[in-house]
Amino acid sequence: MTRRVTGALAATLLLAGCATAEMGGGSPGGGADAGGSAAARRFQAVRTSPPELRAFLYRMPKGADLHSHLTGAVYAETYMRMAADAGLCFDVKAKTLVAPTAQAPCGDARSARPGATAVIADSVLYPVALDALSTRDALPVSGYSLHDQFFATFGRFRAAAGATSTSTGDLLAEVVDRAGRQGERHVELMVSFGTGPAAAIGKSFPWTPQAAADLPGTADRLIAAGLPALVAPARQEIDAAEARMRSVLGCGTPAARPGCAVSVRYLQQVSRTQSPGPVYATTLFNALLEAQEPRVVGLNFVAPEDNPVALDDYDLHMRMVAEAKQRQPGTNVALHAGELTLGLVPPERLRDHIRKAVEIAGAKRIGHGVDVMYEEDPRGLLRTMAGRKVAVEINLTSNDKILGVSGKAHPLPVYRAAGVPVVLSTDDEGVSRIDLTNELQRAVEEFGFGYADLVGLARASLEHSFLPGDSLWSAPGCTPPVREDACRAVTARSEKARVQWGLEEALARFDREMAGVW
Repeated sequence: MTRRVTGALAATLLLAGCATAEMGGGSPGGGADAGGSAAARRFQAVRTSPPELRAFLYRMPKGADLHSHLTGAVYAETYMRMAADAGLCFDVKAKTLVAPTAQAPCGDARSARPGATAVIADSVLYPVALDALSTRDALPVSGYSLHDQFFATFGRFRAAAGATSTSTGDLLAEVVDRAGRQGERHVELMVSFGTGPAAAIGKSFPWTPQAAADLPGTADRLIAAGLPALVAPARQEIDAAEARMRSVLGCGTPAARPGCAVSVRYLQQVSRTQSPGPVYATTLFNALLEAQEPRVVGLNFVAPEDNPVALDDYDLHMRMVAEAKQRQPGTNVALHAGELTLGLVPPERLRDHIRKAVEIAGAKRIGHGVDVMYEEDPRGLLRTMAGRKVAVEINLTSNDKILGVSGKAHPLPVYRAAGVPVVLSTDDEGVSRIDLTNELQRAVEEFGFGYADLVGLARASLEHSFLPGDSLWSAPGCTPPVREDACRAVTARSEKARVQWGLEEALARFDREMAGVW
């Protein structure tokens, strides 16, 4: 690290709030907004004007989006273009993109299975398709909620997401470039490299009470069945996807797009609605992959938490994660937990999911965490999370659409008041028809967040990322006011610190820009 710590950067660090591991906690409306920083003053001037606030927040440097499913982050319009290029059909009745077959080819725009190209050209069917592949224009109706619509979309665009050998790279290019254009420094995307073959190994094992009682022995048998051999092909999948992404974005050329500057890592998904064999095999495989592939930095359980299988097997799943961590101690775990609320499930199902994710599975981050105050001893749980620095990934739009929880009903202020690290994330830009800037704006408009709060959230997202290395703020003296030699030492040895330093430099530039005319 050779760049100097400028006076403007030091001023930004001093003004924007405490840069410690506890970033993201506290109450909104920090006093640093009152004056001094040009960016803070500009924020105060525009915070009551939604259009101007949006423009300000879009340009504001951001940390990381830590809760984003790759396929869900892609917009429906992209999937329709990909479907047209791949010659897919749109099943009007099922509202799903499907591959044509000899028995069921794509018909014309008047058929029940028109080709995607014909749908795009049809002013009536195209909006129907976009609505089917996202939550756009979705309304809750009897027997079918926004929750149902959100989760249904993933199956509907699956055929397009995997239509060609370059599809994953194309998806990455869209999502990563959108992050770069918003000033994000880092993204951790939930993906499924190699999980299909791993699940197939799990399906070949009959699941018995003995298998559940002896998870170490069952793990030995699953690993012996061939899980390690799947690591190399999965790494090759990542290589191919990233090569395509870099090609699409023009990385390394004069025409490189903003996404080329974004740090990208992956969280391997485990579908919690499968039977125990595939769930366990996939969990073990993902831990093995992380141990050998530095671009994979953790695992996460996905799919509706209120699904009957997910509910009934929840305790077993937490034990499976614990066993995988025991075998691969370096495994990072971020878990969807508490993506529930009263009415979605019986009250008895709200009592302990977050606690078990933290205390049994050893999760370092909790996704959603909406039902925290329904848990037994919620205050004790909050103290545990604060003490262990377990971050909660807050997805305001997703929580609103999936659970109907927003505004004063949302526990975001509860987490912050308890000192639990908080990060804002998207879950997911494409399905939810948003971006990360939108989530910052909701935090300002619904919870009164100030500029210092937003800077703190940006810092927290990098602090609680799974990037390797020491935090920028771990070295003595590398805190406001910064000491140049201490910060240079930590950035020289730590990738996480270098990305964090990039955010600090971006915040300093932004403050200088806001001092001018804009």
